[in-house]
Amino acid sequence: MMQRHFVQELEALKSNLVRMGSLTEQAIHDSITALLDRNVEIAHQVIQREERINVFELEIDNAVVDILALQQPVASDLRFILASMKINNDLERIGDHAVNIAESAISYAAHPPLGIELDLPKMAQIAETMLREALDAFIHGNSKLGRNVLRNDDIIDELNRKTVRDLVEVIRTQPNSVEQALDFVRVSRNLERVGDLATNIAEEVIYVAEAHVVKHRSEQREHSGPRPE
Repeated sequence: MMQRHFVQELEALKSNLVRMGSLTEQAIHDSITALLDRNVEIAHQVIQREERINVFELEIDNAVVDILALQQPVASDLRFILASMKINNDLERIGDHAVNIAESAISYAAHPPLGIELDLPKMAQIAETMLREALDAFIHGNSKLGRNVLRNDDIIDELNRKTVRDLVEVIRTQPNSVEQALDFVRVSRNLERVGDLATNIAEEVIYVAEAHVVKHRSEQREHSGPRPE
């Protein structure tokens, strides 16, 4: 009976994380839609729905504490519970970044369009894909899919650097567009952070599946040879 109850608690924990992940996915998607479509109503909806993500975070935190205190899990179960605690925190932070993007969308909509081509739509697509694949990897315990997420992290980092460089040039040459450019700088940096947090989730999936702590940069060096001094 105790073992069955423990299994049910783990299943409930996973289910709540999946539901929370779905909310954060939707929040990121809607915040980007609000920005690109200059839709203030959608942006406000993202901000209003943040509380639902926060409620999940508290419930999951409490569930983890209860399981650790009452069940004394070991081996793979313990890895799953510890990873769930970290993923819970990462998802809550992704929700915060969605709110930041929504607030930038509201600010941007109050000004004329910037009128230049940027990589923000591509960044948003990659960030959403990374988050979706990280959550799919978690659901299915698929470390191979988790490693796919790691490979995209460098891509979104480089897009962020390029986007910020482009926007700095706008600020330098177009004084009337400074506010819009700063809004986009904030969005770009928030998307880069979403990519980082999706990478964190993927690393936790690998940890659960393989009992192997992996950090993206160190794993790259393992494949590419020693780091030069």
